Amino acid sequence: MKIPELKGCGTALLTPFLEDGEVDYEAFAALVQRQAEGGVDFLVPLGTTAETPTLDPVERVSLLEIAHDCAGGRPLLVGCGSNSVAGTLAQMNMLDGAAVDAWLVVVPFYNKPNQEGQFRYFKAIAEESRKPIVVYNVPGRTGANMLPQTCIRLAREVPGIIGIKEASGKIEQAREIVAGAPSDFCVLSGDDDLTLEMMRSGGRGVISVASNIWPDKVSAMTRAALDGRWDEAAAIEEGLKALFKACFVEPNPIPAKAALSLLGLCTDAMRLPLVPAEESTRALLREVLGV
Repeated sequence: MKIPELKGCGTALLTPFLEDGEVDYEAFAALVQRQAEGGVDFLVPLGTTAETPTLDPVERVSLLEIAHDCAGGRPLLVGCGSNSVAGTLAQMNMLDGAAVDAWLVVVPFYNKPNQEGQFRYFKAIAEESRKPIVVYNVPGRTGANMLPQTCIRLAREVPGIIGIKEASGKIEQAREIVAGAPSDFCVLSGDDDLTLEMMRSGGRGVISVASNIWPDKVSAMTRAALDGRWDEAAAIEEGLKALFKACFVEPNPIPAKAALSLLGLCTDAMRLPLVPAEESTRALLREVLGV
């Protein structure tokens, strides 16, 4: 099993839509190319930010193919997951191919599994997967928090589980995982505003929403941190704090898509149940972006 290098800045790609609700594949290709030109280290298609639950199978495959073609050889960590083993494996079978370097598999949502259930679920998935897996812990969306002990157990006992996107908002969880997992286990921040603090604690980088908007700046911050240039990284972070905050004043990816629309890169169209940003959010983004 080939293990991709996942460190620095990975962008959680959003999905642009035309005003009639159809996927804007041309805009998506341009957005991916912009990410590559902006220096991001890897790309994360079909995650939360992509509004993936609203995409049909044909759209998912098409977006993945475009991401692969436009990524400039960067690794693709592909969003995947459901609330059943069979459902997740079916998604993997549908999407698997040369474009997939690793899977980002979310903790099962709605079921609210306990820690043993989470462990057994990921073990079952990993035993069937031909590609490595990064766990996605985002209790604010799933209703179930994977505790550090469970993540460490997976890291130590289950081959093929290579990292975690830690989006609990609790920096102490990330620190505990870094301290207890094998040294090659990859801990990535799932919260833009905690990226630098997590990297100071041994994390490898971020799966970022804000880098959809400013890929060069978020990449520069993580690159400086990886090189140990902490003062430089902190200075860049200071200039990004307003954007980090603005990206989450409404549910992700509503503000990020509004920002890209203000930059003329796509429309702000969403698929229900999400709706375009409120005018107050757009006004805030205009101030942050200077447009």
